Amino acid sequence: MGGTGPFGRALAMRLHAAGDDVVLGSRDRARAKEAAAELGVEGAVNEVSVRGVELVVLATNAGAMLETARALPLAAPALSVASELRSDEPVSLAERLAEAVDVPILAGLHSLAAGKLSDEPPDEDAFVCGDPRAKQPALELADVLVGGRAVDAGPLENSRALEAMTAVILNVNREYGITAGLRLTGFP
Repeated sequence: MGGTGPFGRALAMRLHAAGDDVVLGSRDRARAKEAAAELGVEGAVNEVSVRGVELVVLATNAGAMLETARALPLAAPALSVASELRSDEPVSLAERLAEAVDVPILAGLHSLAAGKLSDEPPDEDAFVCGDPRAKQPALELADVLVGGRAVDAGPLENSRALEAMTAVILNVNREYGITAGLRLTGFP
């Protein structure tokens, strides 16, 4: 979903290189097909790209996520990777998504930069929170993306912290001219 942007493309490229089946989605059929052809994966309009998958990754921008998800025939758990960098909402974008659709919602990968996904897996940890019954596919996806660990970060309410951490990381990166990520210490 929304896979034609920088994060969606990087994610599709990394998963394809790992041997996973990837269907890149977009609202625009031609854009989906063009981006998918560049990456060597399948491309389809969003409504088709979610059919028969084990996990839907909603890699849209934050402003389009709820509207996009509501329009989809979702049957599989959905992973929200978007963050609202400035929000006066008392709950996370992922929590609002959970209220809007009838599938298990997960949130994660917020600390990963798209640019880091195009090379070797970054020496970082990736965090996923949400419905414990649906979390395993998202944790497996996270494990493919990073050189560190896929970390179960608890219930969906913790997405508030994960989404907020995106703003912190972006500010640190701008301030120091780096591309920082997260790695837990003292963790097995």
